[in-house]
Amino acid sequence: MSISVETVATRRLPGDLAMWLFILAELSVFALLILAFAVTQALKPQLFAASRQLLDTSTGLAMTLSLLSAGLLAALAQQRVRQARPGQAALLLLLALLVACGYLGLKLGEYRHLLSLGLGLEHNTFFTLYWILTGFHFLHVLLGMLILAWLAEGCRRRRYGPGNCSGFESGVLYWHMVDLVWVVLFPLVYLLG
Repeated sequence: MSISVETVATRRLPGDLAMWLFILAELSVFALLILAFAVTQALKPQLFAASRQLLDTSTGLAMTLSLLSAGLLAALAQQRVRQARPGQAALLLLLALLVACGYLGLKLGEYRHLLSLGLGLEHNTFFTLYWILTGFHFLHVLLGMLILAWLAEGCRRRRYGPGNCSGFESGVLYWHMVDLVWVVLFPLVYLLG
């Protein structure tokens, strides 16, 4: 199988280098927090197992499906931009935002429920790390939703197209980073013991 020189020359990393560096920095912070959670869990397995029982796994799964569905819609929107269909891309991004709102509602409901049970940041080590990890991720979801809304408006104004999609790709990459982190957080926080 041979690859032409022209094919190799036209391949590029999607998005902007600055976004890749930002994502790498954010993933490094999340990696440290996840490592802290995993090490502490190894040191206090009974506390973590008992505390984990107070979380609703089905809510965690629903949040996972919400975020991944929004990611799929964002990827489909990116495909539409590359096909010079910005109107369809804008619609897909609006659907992604609507689906992501499901995550927000579920997470806020979970937070409210935990607080009503007195399971706040200082309850125990598990919940300290739970609030830090999921709260930090929640802030990233909010930023990701703002980015998706910005991209949808850009599509509506026909700012993006096949020859001008690097900024669009960067925004979608950010959302995929948010998804990736949650795919690690969900089993770590809700399932693994």
